[in-house]
Amino acid sequence: MTRTRHPSNTLLLGFDVTESILSQIARSNEGYPPYNIERLRGAEPEPAERLRITLAVAGFDETELDVSIQSNQLVIRGRQAERTEGNFLFRGIAARQFQRLFVLADGMDVQAASLRNGLLLIDLIRPEPERMVRKINISTAS
Repeated sequence: MTRTRHPSNTLLLGFDVTESILSQIARSNEGYPPYNIERLRGAEPEPAERLRITLAVAGFDETELDVSIQSNQLVIRGRQAERTEGNFLFRGIAARQFQRLFVLADGMDVQAASLRNGLLLIDLIRPEPERMVRKINISTAS
């Protein structure tokens, strides 16, 4: 027996995939690592929207981080190898794995990713969409 899933908001028809993505994001984003999202200012005539996501990933190197796009999601994973060297009196820097998801709007793409001073910087760009008007013909019932 197939179970029919009803949308939580009847005005958002056809967004069931988006709804499942949002619930997945809510489950995976626990608050670690902390991040910022900023709008970047470019040259005045530049029509593209540019954003930068900055994640605080102290203790991770570039080989322990993975940035990928899966369907319309930006997926950032960190997996630190367990370090056994050192005789810690106190260990306050987390050495744990993480996964952080961001849903990307249509047309949004990763321009660059870099690691500087314990911060992972991911630059996103969304070119200005082409404005298009489509005429819908109305037929008469005969």
